[in-house]
Amino acid sequence: MEKNKTICAISTPIGNGGISIVRMTGEKSKKILQKLVEIDVEKLEPRKLTLSKIHTKNFDEQALVVWFKAPYSYTGEDMVEIQCHGGIVIANGILNQLLESGATLAEAGEFTKRAFVNGKISLDKAEGVIDMINAQSEEAVKAGYNLLVGKLKETVDNIQSSLTDAQAKLEVAIDYPEEDIEFATSKEIKTEIENASKQIEELLSTANTGRIVKNGINVLILGKPNAGKSSLLNALVGYNRAIVTDIAGTTRDTIEDTYVYNNMSFNVIDTAGIRNAESIVERIGIERAEENVKSADIVLVVLDGSRPIEEDDQKILSLVKDKIVLYVINKIDLPKKINATFDKMIEVSALRRERVEKLKKDIYDLVVDKNMLNGGLLITNTRHVNALNRANQSLKSAINEIDMSTPLDLVATDLKSAWLALGEITGKNSNQEIIDTIFTKFCLGK
Repeated sequence: MEKNKTICAISTPIGNGGISIVRMTGEKSKKILQKLVEIDVEKLEPRKLTLSKIHTKNFDEQALVVWFKAPYSYTGEDMVEIQCHGGIVIANGILNQLLESGATLAEAGEFTKRAFVNGKISLDKAEGVIDMINAQSEEAVKAGYNLLVGKLKETVDNIQSSLTDAQAKLEVAIDYPEEDIEFATSKEIKTEIENASKQIEELLSTANTGRIVKNGINVLILGKPNAGKSSLLNALVGYNRAIVTDIAGTTRDTIEDTYVYNNMSFNVIDTAGIRNAESIVERIGIERAEENVKSADIVLVVLDGSRPIEEDDQKILSLVKDKIVLYVINKIDLPKKINATFDKMIEVSALRRERVEKLKKDIYDLVVDKNMLNGGLLITNTRHVNALNRANQSLKSAINEIDMSTPLDLVATDLKSAWLALGEITGKNSNQEIIDTIFTKFCLGK
């Protein structure tokens, strides 16, 4: 990233709408803007919208212009936003004129990357921005917002501060052995390390809930052919997503869709019916269904309530022994012939969409830890989980070394490793490759 480059991009989605926003940041922002507007940009008041005619090569436009003076902007640089009428042609015309006037097209995430480089935002806060943009549910928005406003950074900074204090005490004990303070120091430092480890473990305890909040809950529908799996998918998502016929084996591959319940996103996966299939295509579909069991947060085992338990049903029951399972007895609109009961069971008519809301509630109650959904901080990012785990492993090693009366310089090495691992979360200690990877996930103009 060239720091002296002035970059621009369209920040709003391309398409028809009330307004579109074209933004530009860099030291030449005002100079380039002056080439497009009739107003005197030197008289612009920071953060105040001003109406101006915008000149482009092929048309004129009336738009609102706002200037943000460095360092009081999103990027920390001089920054301009042009709020024009919505539409592909107008926004692209203004963008092209900015490019012809000396600006450079921004890369994906380059505005937020500049905010990070200029100290306006930490790395975890930047990830909160992209999490909010990509959120598919209100709980995901809340989790992203907590990152954005720095709740994780605050916690990590506090842990790092305590480790810094512990390291300072270690250095005193190492540098002045004649003072005979090593034993007292070790005991005191062990308590501080244990407290830091406990805080990290509390963060890690939210990771599973954080994962499903961010990515959605994976709900796998499993059953033999004609048990009503596709009808159940359609009932859950609220429209006819999957083809439903009386022909066994109609679904030969996985079909996925999403619904939202209680502010949480649920990813529903319909699978090929489990049976001894002759068709190679159907066999591949069955193998995929069996593979999907591993990544499912909950499995809905669909059983045909109008028929007794059969051999194919027994095979399915053996596949889900170690999973969270909800047994769905389907076709309650037909005479009941099934001869089994289960602890976690619900009876429905997927075709008539009867008791579907109760089914959604049962799925939610079985998977979601409602105690975690209290508006507090959730660890939603795999990168953060990995860094926290590495930090905690180093702290556990330090505690073990203190217990074994290992020389304190080895303990100090472990504390430094823990501090550096935590620093990767906020960007205090992140290499360029990690930083570049994070910002490539952003859209243009953000």
